[in-house]
Amino acid sequence: MSPAGVETWSGKDRRDENFPVGSFLIRPDLRRHVHAFYAFARNADDIADHPRLASEEKIARLDAMEEVLLGRLGDGAAPSAARLRASLAETGVTPRHAGDLLHAFRQDATKRRYASWEELHDYCAFSAMPVGRHVLDLHHESEAAYAASDALCVILQVLNHLQDCVQDLAALDRCYLPADLLKTHGAAIADLAATRASPGLRAVFAALLARVAALAPLAAALPGAVRGRRLRLETAVIVGLARRLAARLGAEDPLARRVALSKFDIATAAIGALRFLP
Repeated sequence: MSPAGVETWSGKDRRDENFPVGSFLIRPDLRRHVHAFYAFARNADDIADHPRLASEEKIARLDAMEEVLLGRLGDGAAPSAARLRASLAETGVTPRHAGDLLHAFRQDATKRRYASWEELHDYCAFSAMPVGRHVLDLHHESEAAYAASDALCVILQVLNHLQDCVQDLAALDRCYLPADLLKTHGAAIADLAATRASPGLRAVFAALLARVAALAPLAAALPGAVRGRRLRLETAVIVGLARRLAARLGAEDPLARRVALSKFDIATAAIGALRFLP
């Protein structure tokens, strides 16, 4: 553990993400709180994904972040956790969502394979759903919006897994593609080392995109379930971006190159969100 603290920032920030994180659409008084939550999540994720840290060291560092978050360890050990603790104290949002994220990152430190969609979905309940719930709580939205937010967050997480399936395996020996789907479609994790997806691997991708499509109607209900006008627009943009990225992943090959959103996709999603402006 570094004497300067446990955090090992990779250099990535919210501008490197597929989807807006506390953009100008978010209420100005709440933006810094969204950014504080993101910084905490980014630093914890960087620990879990560090290529040179042993699993035990990763877990020790994540434990230290939680200790700082809960005020049981000095702020210098994890500045992003201290910043989030101050944000939570100011806004009254529970630390539970941040704690759930740490649960997922501890899992990432030790678990490299997933047996089924159900197992992957359970992981998303800790790695993705808490993000949307934190933002809803920050805006004092109703917990009735949780279900739609959860669906959207699972979609975003699975799409990210598909985008990064090659890099996750190469850098971390981690694969989120469910083993039962691989077996059903005659594919193998080793197929990810090729320069193009095999027919079996394409079928696995299609099966996961079908799961995403099944969640899409519930996720699409999120903007309508949100009272705040600015947050309604932000969530509508994200729903549109998720739809565009899913379509790209269905048409393109993530083994040939990383599939990413284009400027046209972003503009289309933004225009589509305007119907939630009133």
